Amino acid sequence: MRWVMRSKIHNATVTEANLAYIGSITIDEDLLDKVGLWPGEKVMVVSNTSGARLETYTIAGPRGTGVIGMNGAAAHLIGEGEQVIIMGFELTDEPIKAKAGLVDRANRFMRFLAETPSTILAD
Repeated sequence: MRWVMRSKIHNATVTEANLAYIGSITIDEDLLDKVGLWPGEKVMVVSNTSGARLETYTIAGPRGTGVIGMNGAAAHLIGEGEQVIIMGFELTDEPIKAKAGLVDRANRFMRFLAETPSTILAD
């Protein structure tokens, strides 16, 4: 079994950072659906701006708003205006095809990136 990337939102812009919120990352529900992420799913968030990396879980934000909100302690590491990559993973013994969506500066879906299936190397 291997952990492989299954879902990715690439180059999203953090629209809000709320230290008072009880943890997680809020993501426009349209984007969650587009790349196959679920509310409550564990994700890795990587800042292209600062290099910070963290794991948290997703909360569905209002559809069509483009919201990407860093909540709770995560807002100490990644702030409003930073560019991020959000990735979900799957434990599998088979190659899978990842859904990787590129968004614009307003976090509107632009297109899927070239989909590269995960590979399992032969012994």
